[in-house]
Amino acid sequence: MAVNIVEFCVSNAHHGTDALIEKLKAHPDIETIEYGCLGNCGECYLSPYVMVNGETVVAETAEALYDEILAALGSQEEHRKALDRLLDDL
Repeated sequence: MAVNIVEFCVSNAHHGTDALIEKLKAHPDIETIEYGCLGNCGECYLSPYVMVNGETVVAETAEALYDEILAALGSQEEHRKALDRLLDDL
């Protein structure tokens, strides 16, 4: 099982993203990391966001962001599997 990294910007907590950290800790395949800044200040100011395995994931609300995180993880897993199949065929 691959470990997925979800990175949080502490400055984005005013959108309620801090509540997602505990919720995500219930998933054994997700590691959460908090940073003082992720260098995405424009997005951070406007919306709840995180980095999921290096990809920016944004939503209208922190609650919607949780669903978007899970969707991004599913999509990334599908892409990994497709790449594995492609490499197996080489």
